Amino acid sequence: MSEQKKKIERLTGVKGMNDILPADAPLWEFFEATVRSLLKSYGYQNIRTPIVEHTQLFTRGIGEVTDIVEKEMYSFTDALNGEKLTLRPENTAAVVRASIEHNLLYDGPKRLWYVGPMFRHERPQRGRYRQFHQVGVEALGFAGPDADAEIIMMCQRLWDDLGLTGIRLEINSLGQADERAAHRRELIAYLEQHADRLDEDGKRRLHTNPLRVLDTKNPAMQELVDNAPRLLDFLGEASLAHFEGLQRLLRENNIPHKINPRLVRGLDYYNLTVFEWVTDQLGSQGTVAGGGRYDPLVEQLGGKPAPSCGWAMGVERILELLKDAQRVPEPDGCDIYVVHQGEPARIRAFIAAERLRDAGLDVILHCSADGGPASFKSQMKRADASGAAYAVIIGDDEVAADNATVKPLRGAQAGDADAAGASQQQSVAFDALAEHLIERMTA
Repeated sequence: MSEQKKKIERLTGVKGMNDILPADAPLWEFFEATVRSLLKSYGYQNIRTPIVEHTQLFTRGIGEVTDIVEKEMYSFTDALNGEKLTLRPENTAAVVRASIEHNLLYDGPKRLWYVGPMFRHERPQRGRYRQFHQVGVEALGFAGPDADAEIIMMCQRLWDDLGLTGIRLEINSLGQADERAAHRRELIAYLEQHADRLDEDGKRRLHTNPLRVLDTKNPAMQELVDNAPRLLDFLGEASLAHFEGLQRLLRENNIPHKINPRLVRGLDYYNLTVFEWVTDQLGSQGTVAGGGRYDPLVEQLGGKPAPSCGWAMGVERILELLKDAQRVPEPDGCDIYVVHQGEPARIRAFIAAERLRDAGLDVILHCSADGGPASFKSQMKRADASGAAYAVIIGDDEVAADNATVKPLRGAQAGDADAAGASQQQSVAFDALAEHLIERMTA
């Protein structure tokens, strides 16, 4: 008795790390093309950094007592040389590292942008995943509130270009280090007086990162944080002038905004301006983009001091909004689907497809799924399903006559029929095929 063949286990993807399938691609491509065009109009240049960085980059740049470093990073030790490495949880620190390493600021300030996957231990939920994608900008070497205002208005222009509504702007100022230190002392003293009202997260952050207590989503703590000392009350003249300069520019450009004194960022490198774009359309996790100014970071990572600001937005979250707004583009069909039958026709069809591509047309050449011949009827079904504008049909008769049959699959011509019931199709000489199709498609 032969041994029963062992069933092979089917493998699946890691939860929270999702495949982007062909059906999803048009929406991603629409978003990425819109972003690319927008950022080019502002003079931003693309930068691409590795997915893996030294762990120290994030512990030093983001801060060791942040949620990202303490709980969310995917870190490991390289078995080859013992290096401590991390899948990037965000990209600002990496862009700054690259700018320092390659002396990008040697000849002046830089406007940079990036797009790509980031990685954090997350509880997967709508628009939030363990592998997620971000688009971000970094304006390196700019000190004034005009740079802050520009990157904020860039977001508003993006929402307009995407056709999205219901996204509102909240801003705050974190001041400078000495101002935050004075506020921190008062805040800790206040929270210690009400320690019995803090949840476990608040107690953990009380002495390590008390600003983050103000960002709690726990309804039971809202009154407590509403009555806490406000950082805005501790700002000096220069910080207030910077914040007012930002608001003036936003007002002059008709950008509605709300000052949220409880708005902080979860990363240590921020100072002065912080902002978030938020919506009520994604449940409790309503932030779709956030950023601000991080003047200390370049020096903190070993470079010459350079004031900087930037933002990042979660691509998956924006795509959810586009779906809700029914802004999903139709998939692009190809121009031509080449149908053939018989060995001489198959060879001629292959040549014809290449010549049509030489002419700049998008062409799908029918290939059999099982290696055997397929009927013209089944091939035409495939041609119609492909979204092609025209089918080019090559059989024995066409090979003998040195021509091809061109059949429209879309529009009025495809629906027209002559008295015999045949749709409007034409025989075209092989040498004239590309010119004929281009002329019909551009008519």
